[in-house]
Amino acid sequence: MASVALFVVLLLTVAAAVDGKEKETHIKVYWHDVVSGASPTAVPVARAATTKASKSFFGAVYVIDDALTEGPGLGSSALLGRAQGTYVSAGKDALALLMNMNFVFTAGRYNGSSVAIMGRNEVATAVREMAVVGGTGVFRWARGYAQARTHTFDLKTRDATVEYNVFIRHQ
Repeated sequence: MASVALFVVLLLTVAAAVDGKEKETHIKVYWHDVVSGASPTAVPVARAATTKASKSFFGAVYVIDDALTEGPGLGSSALLGRAQGTYVSAGKDALALLMNMNFVFTAGRYNGSSVAIMGRNEVATAVREMAVVGGTGVFRWARGYAQARTHTFDLKTRDATVEYNVFIRHQ
């Protein structure tokens, strides 16, 4: 019975794409990861014993509730939503994160909708690509990809601003 339901879902998805009802949306936001100060938006919740000796922070787990803004200025750009989820330092020899987060939109035309993003983020790479694996609201049946580019990174505080370009196909 489960295989029949899966077949029906796949058939409906293909039919929507063929008859032109599927939409494509490009969203550009700035993701603000604040680990310093009195009110961080990224906090460590687990750390492996090897983390202190590792340049990659291998085994560290962070929970995030990062601001998503229209422009790169955290205090000067319109707040569009929050990136909520986790990232795990999964690279033993390089700073490569496993990102698992929802872009939850709380303002603008996508208010009340979300996009689920998951994938590998090797921080030192100029452009990192992750998968869009789902969505809600306007982005129901979402799939696609997100490209991340570091806009600023403060070596002293470890705070980062990252430009995300998200390309979404949805109903």
